[in-house]
Amino acid sequence: MDARHLSERLLKVAAYVPQAARLADIGSDHAYLPAYLALNKRISYAVAGEIVKGPYLNTLHEIENEGLTKLVQVRHADGLAAIEDHDQIDTITICGMGGPLIKKILEDGKDKLQAHPKLILQPNVGAPQLRRWLGANGYQLIAEEILEEDQHIYEILVAQYQPEQVLLDELDYEFGPFLRREQSAPFLKKWQAEAFKIKRVLQQLKKAKEFPVEQQQRMQQKIKQIEGVLNDQSA
Repeated sequence: MDARHLSERLLKVAAYVPQAARLADIGSDHAYLPAYLALNKRISYAVAGEIVKGPYLNTLHEIENEGLTKLVQVRHADGLAAIEDHDQIDTITICGMGGPLIKKILEDGKDKLQAHPKLILQPNVGAPQLRRWLGANGYQLIAEEILEEDQHIYEILVAQYQPEQVLLDELDYEFGPFLRREQSAPFLKKWQAEAFKIKRVLQQLKKAKEFPVEQQQRMQQKIKQIEGVLNDQSA
């Protein structure tokens, strides 16, 4: 992968970035995403933020190598601290991290969200936590994607600020309002595997001398919830 050939995962993210966006890509690593968008004339300006020195230097090198230093600003900063007021950022991408970390970045950088930028988030795990944070902070999910790449399943959450929201229920938070309705192949594969894993752990627990009844009940409830969603074609 490079700035001219993104992975399928990042191509999906790129597709949700509005034309002529002023983008902040947080945790940019090699800056492949903003560089790709700049090279394809999809953005008018970008900030590539990276807290770790090694990836920051990689990002700097990539942007210089592609001749994009006037269009993409590379900053060594923690989370949304990479964004400055004069950047006038209208779109933020945060990809390739755990949901809890993405949530922390958004929570710690709330002062950088006052202009209500579009959020395009790709958590490796912990998507339910992100959905809850978005809902609690005036953001409405407008799209979701789930895909499998290199034997990993990834989710992409796209949200716009919309104070008057449609409330999500518990199943929406856990499985995704769009994803559970679409019931795509990666979605089915992910949750079938999760149900199988829980059942296997449950079998092991039943062999234990000390039987944790409450834990068993929680796991049985989770299996029932997953199977209910997978069997509900009208979800």
